[in-house]
Amino acid sequence: MIISAAEITVPTAESASVTDDTLSVELNDGRTISVPLGWFPRLAHATRTERRQWRLIGRGNGIHWPLIDEDVSIAGLLAGRPSGESQESFKRWLAARTARVAKGAKKSANGTARVARRDAETRKIHR
Repeated sequence: MIISAAEITVPTAESASVTDDTLSVELNDGRTISVPLGWFPRLAHATRTERRQWRLIGRGNGIHWPLIDEDVSIAGLLAGRPSGESQESFKRWLAARTARVAKGAKKSANGTARVARRDAETRKIHR
């Protein structure tokens, strides 16, 4: 008896979209696969702007979000596998992200205060 091996072809991604609770990927075979956003904690913690900044990698075999350094494989989605990132790795990423956001907020507040002082000084000069 001869048994032939079936060749399985994994479809590739054509586009992706992320809502507040779902990652949806349109595949080149016409299907759309949607998974809970909770499967990918970095995406879940990302801003809408960060979620919109993605690119296909590996000729559509995966999707990369450069602003949050997240990669999702199409084979993994089809197999029902959530993120493989360890809790420790995610905690380090989240702590670094929180520190960057706080630093940016402080810079923004300092910049706003400088502009306000400069504007006040300008008003004094023009009186």
